[in-house]
Amino acid sequence: MERVEIAIIGTGPAGISAALTSVNRNKKILLLGSRQLSEKVAKAHEIRNYPGLPAVSGAAMAEAFRRHLDQMGIEITEKRVGAVYAMGDYFALQVGEEMLEAEAVILAGGVVQGKPLPGEEELLGRGVSYCATCDAPLYRGKDVIVVGYSPREEAEAAFLSEVCRSVLYFPMYQEETDLPESVRVIREKVTALSREAGRLQVTSDSGVYSADGVFVLREAVSPGQLVPGLETEGAHVRVNRKMETNLPGVFACGDITGTPYQYVKAAGEGNVAAISAAGYLEQKKRGGQNHG
Repeated sequence: MERVEIAIIGTGPAGISAALTSVNRNKKILLLGSRQLSEKVAKAHEIRNYPGLPAVSGAAMAEAFRRHLDQMGIEITEKRVGAVYAMGDYFALQVGEEMLEAEAVILAGGVVQGKPLPGEEELLGRGVSYCATCDAPLYRGKDVIVVGYSPREEAEAAFLSEVCRSVLYFPMYQEETDLPESVRVIREKVTALSREAGRLQVTSDSGVYSADGVFVLREAVSPGQLVPGLETEGAHVRVNRKMETNLPGVFACGDITGTPYQYVKAAGEGNVAAISAAGYLEQKKRGGQNHG
């Protein structure tokens, strides 16, 4: 895939707004997220403060967003971004086994709910991974454990079962699972990760399980882990009024920047982030950087 000007991560109100404004600015974009858009929006009973859509249901708002994207000819690339790396004059986005390239990045993935499991951050890259399609070859013929936080993660567990000797799957949600018989489902709450005698240990509320590797699969990766060097404040990204982060060329908008968690606020910030990203690219073409 050729390098785009702006990669937008997230398909909630902030990401959609950023995509619309970027295309209006004649920028070549890549919009990464779910074609179902935001689950949070879709499940909202009624939204009363979004201009032009009085007392709209979340489902109706999501449908309006989809129509607008279609009218603008904006496609959604339904792939999970595992990491974003600054490469000098562009950014590399790790998407499964692919590396996509963009001149600027807008983070609009919302807030990652929940804290990391005890031991998770310490073992990241040392047996703990967030991407099955990226790291599965490392565990060919070995034993792995998958901790999945939504039914969407089941596809990666099924994929691992084709490569690994054994796969244990811990669903951290209530819905029924739909997995091949080669995946053993364990309905226990995972409480901690550790390493002992060269193997990873997963402690649940009912026992301890051992494996060569552990995959912790969530809807989104926390921003500090997604973009190395990004300044955060708790679960949020630190931005200025232009939606600029501390990293030139990286912008953030929506719930990921902090409260209030309002759709209208997210859409407004998406618009600002796109305008700032377009300005950054224009300044870059002229040989300077407008950042700070």
